[in-house]
This record gives sequence, structure tokens and C-alpha cells, in this order.
Amino acid sequence: MSRSRRDPRRGLRPPSLLPNVRAVPDQAAFVPPSRDCPLCPRLVDFRRLHRAQHADWHNAPVPSFGPITARLLIVGLAPGLRGANRTGRPFTGDYAGDLLYSTLLKFGLAHGTFRADPNDGLELLDCRIANAVRCVPPENKPLPQEFGHCRPFLVSEIATMPKLEVLLALGKGAHDQALRALNVRPAGKFPFVHNRMHELPNGLALADSYHCSRYNTNTGRLTEAMFHDVFRSIAGRLAG
Repeated sequence: MSRSRRDPRRGLRPPSLLPNVRAVPDQAAFVPPSRDCPLCPRLVDFRRLHRAQHADWHNAPVPSFGPITARLLIVGLAPGLRGANRTGRPFTGDYAGDLLYSTLLKFGLAHGTFRADPNDGLELLDCRIANAVRCVPPENKPLPQEFGHCRPFLVSEIATMPKLEVLLALGKGAHDQALRALNVRPAGKFPFVHNRMHELPNGLALADSYHCSRYNTNTGRLTEAMFHDVFRSIAGRLAG
């Protein structure tokens, strides 16, 4: 049975957030947060603290990585303190990135050599990576109001991706925030389940995976083989 080819972004307009955002064939409509974004006082204070301690770190909202024309959007929770917050590129500088980028390379979603450095020349192919919260939070735990302040950026980014077909949520927190950004209700109809592919009412698909953190791999909750299975499922959905 063939899938409907209707616009997958239909229904993405949470009216209280960004009513004028529409899908366009370039990135002109997507405006990421400024380097000194003031929306979340707690995150601003945390950012200033680490700017004082580590002047050579990025210490700012972490921009998304990958082409706006990608069919796959990978959504993480927030930048890691010594990973993306330090390097300025999502999932770069910590173990989670080692597993994620090696997997992207294996499945043809990246080209080049990953060296955990934003200047390594790695390119993403048909894939983009973003975070639900763009600034690093204390203890890697964003507060509800911080999710709310940052959500319009994810809403706008999704609406600006003209070829988007699949979102991959890394962890339950990212899953919940992706559903909110997509304005999918009731969210309880689409529970977080590892390697589940949810077909959403707006024509997009939401894939779930346990987060590729060192903790999850050390405890056996997520293995490399399990992570690869998620991407096989995504490849099948994109091929269909």
C-alpha cells in the first residue's frame, strides 16, 4: 500500500508559537537563537559561569548541523557540557557523538571522517541534528519552562524543512518534545518505545531510540547493534 504524499508539515502550526512560519525551500525563514539568547535566566547564568571558566569553549546556543533539505531530523534533548557546549556542534566531543556519527557514516548519512572536532570536515547527507533545548542545562536537566522557551525554534526548524519525512528522537525527553513541537495530540497515543516507528497524523514518522549515551551503552540498555537496527528501520521508511 502506498503512503499518502500530502505535505507532511500540515498541522504543524501551534497558533501561540509561530503562526507565520511556513515551509520554504531554503533556510531563510529559520532564525536560530542568538549567541546571547536571554530567554532562560538559569541557562544564561550557567552559560556565563562557564564562559568565565572556559573562555575557549563555545558556551552558547548550539546550532543545528546538517542540510535544511534533509529528510531525517535527529532530535536530542540538550547539549552536553563538555560535548556540544564545548565544541559548538551537536553530539561532538563526547561518547554519544562517537556512536551517533559512526552510525551515520555506516548508513550513508554522513561523509568524511569524524574526529570529534567541528573542523573535521564531516558532512551530513540527507540528515540534520538539532536539540530540543539549544543551551546546556545544569546536570543535563532542562526545566519545563526552558523547554517551552526553546520550543519555537524547533517548531520553526521543522516547518522550514521542505523534504522532512522522519524525526528520530534520542530518548524519551526528546520524544516528548518532538511531539509537542509537532502539535500531535493526544501524545499518549504515541508512547516512547525503543525502535518503534510512529506514523503521525500529519504524514511524518517519529522513530524512537534510547539515547546513545555512555551510561546506556555501559549498562547494556543500548548496544551498537540495537542502535543500528533503529537506523535500518529509518532507512526502510525513507526508501518506502
